Amino acid sequence: MSVRLSRRSALFASGGAAALASRPAWAQTPANDDAGLAETVDAFVRQCMAAWPEQPALGIAVVRDGRPVLARGYGVKRQGRADRADEHTLFAIASNTKNVTAAALAILVDEGKVKWDEPIKTYLPNFRLADPYITEHATVRDALSHRAGFGLGAGDLLFWPNSDRTRAEVIQQAAFVPIENGFRAEYDYCNLMFVVAGAVIEAVSGQTWEDLIQTRILDRVGMTETVPLARLAEPARSALPHGRVGPPLRYQGAMVPIADSIVEVWNWDQAAAAGGVCTTPTDWAKWMTLRLKEGVLPDGSRLFSEAAAREMLRPNIIVGSSPGPTAELPGRAIASTYAMGFQVQDYRGERLISHGGGSPGGISATVLLPGRNVGFSIFSNAEESLLLRALRSGIADICLGKTGFDWIADSKRLEAEGTQKSLAAAVEIDAKQKAGTRPSLPLDRYVGTWRDPWYGDIVVSRRGRGLWLDFTHTPALKGQLEPYDGETFRTRFPDKREEDAFITFALRDGRPETATMKGVSPDIDFSYDYQDLRLTRV
Repeated sequence: MSVRLSRRSALFASGGAAALASRPAWAQTPANDDAGLAETVDAFVRQCMAAWPEQPALGIAVVRDGRPVLARGYGVKRQGRADRADEHTLFAIASNTKNVTAAALAILVDEGKVKWDEPIKTYLPNFRLADPYITEHATVRDALSHRAGFGLGAGDLLFWPNSDRTRAEVIQQAAFVPIENGFRAEYDYCNLMFVVAGAVIEAVSGQTWEDLIQTRILDRVGMTETVPLARLAEPARSALPHGRVGPPLRYQGAMVPIADSIVEVWNWDQAAAAGGVCTTPTDWAKWMTLRLKEGVLPDGSRLFSEAAAREMLRPNIIVGSSPGPTAELPGRAIASTYAMGFQVQDYRGERLISHGGGSPGGISATVLLPGRNVGFSIFSNAEESLLLRALRSGIADICLGKTGFDWIADSKRLEAEGTQKSLAAAVEIDAKQKAGTRPSLPLDRYVGTWRDPWYGDIVVSRRGRGLWLDFTHTPALKGQLEPYDGETFRTRFPDKREEDAFITFALRDGRPETATMKGVSPDIDFSYDYQDLRLTRV
C-alpha cells in the first residue's frame, strides 16, 4: 500500500511530526486504577468515533492484572439502522486468529504430538513447495513465522476473495506458488503457510481445525460467544461489514455497507487457520487474560505450558528496524520481530506484543503489554486503517501513562495526505486509458484459456462487442475486460467490493502467448496477489 496502512498490517504505528501541537483532552485523566483506565480509554474511543463520523461500529476490550477493565461496543452494527453494537457483538477478527492457531499447536506440542522444529513433511508426507530444499526443511515454526521464503501475500488468490477450492486443494496448489526470497532470510506476511499449519493440526489431532479450536480452546477458556467463521449463522449478532467501494477506486468514496452477513464477503473455509475466528469484546478479553497469564485458565489449570507460552513469543524473524524513537516519532521501534502468531517489538521502552487483522469490511488489533500486565483489543466493522492506527497507539499510551502526542490529529493528517495521493493516482489511471493506444490485434486474438501454475485457469471470452475475463475458481472476479494501452487491458468487475487488475499480453510471432497481471489501485490489499500470476495460453 502507499501511504494507506494495509488492513492486515501487523506493524504498530509510529508517530509523525504534526502530532505534537497539544496534549489531547483524554490524556488529562489519571489511569492508575481500573475505573480511571476504563474512563480514559472510553473517552478516547469516543473522540476517535467523533473524528471518524462515518465509522459504523467499534468493539473495545481492556484487561489488566487478570481482570476485564472494559468491554464495550460503540456505534451501530449496520449503517442506517438503529441496532447498536455492544460487548456481545460479533466481529470478524481475521488474522488475529493466527495466535489461536499457534496456541492449538502449542497444546499438541505439550502432548508430544508435534515439535516446533520438526519438518512439516513429518506430519504431512505429501507436503510440497516449489523449492525442494524448503520442502524438506520447512518446520512448524517456519509455518507460523512468515519466513518460508514466500513474498507478501503469496498464494492468497487461492482463497481470497471467496473461492471454490477445498483446503486440500489449497495445500496441493501451494507446490506451485512462486518463492521469492531465501529460506528464513526475511519476513513477508504469508497466510498460505498458516493454512499449512492448520493442516498439521488436523493431521495430528484427527479433528478438523474448527472442532479442535472449539473443544480444546474455546470451551476450556469459556469463550461461549466466539465462533469459527464457517459456523457463523446469525447476522443479527454481528457487526456487519462496511467499506468504501468508489468511485473512482476501492477504498475511495463514501462509506457504505458491503454485505448483510460476514460470510457473504468472507467465507474462509479453506483458510480458517489463518483468519477464521469471529469473537466479541467480552470473549476476547478472556483470551488476552489467558495470554498474559501464559496459559493459566481461570480454574488454575493450564491450556498450554509456561514453556510453550514463552516459546510462542520468542522472536523468529526480524520484521524491521530503525534508529529508535524520537520526539517526532515516539512510537518507532528499534526492532520489530515476528514470533509465532504474534509480533514482538519495543514500544516507548517496553515490550509490546501485537497483531492486526483485516477482512473485507473489517479490521482488528490485539495489543499486550506484559510488563504492565495489561492488554487491549480493537474490533471494527469498516476498513478505516488510520482510525485503527490512532486507537492502537492512543490506547497503548494511555495504558503506559504517556501523554503529549495527539494520535488522532496525526492519523487524520496521514489520512488526508493518503487520500489526496490516491485520488490523484485514480485520475492518472483514467487519463492514461483515454490516451492509450489501441491493441495491436483484433479482440478475438486475445480470447482463450490462460493458465497459471498455481492459480489455475483464467478465461478470456467475447461478450457482446468486447471481452470478458473469468477467474474460474473465484466467483467475484468475473467482468468486462477493456483495452487500456496497447497490449494492456483492465478489468471492470461488476462487484465493486473487489479489486480490478491490469492484464498485459506478450506477443510471439504476432500471437498472444503469455500474460502477466497487476492491481489497478495503488491502495490494493496485498491479498490480491495478481502480480504473482504467470499466464500461458492453453
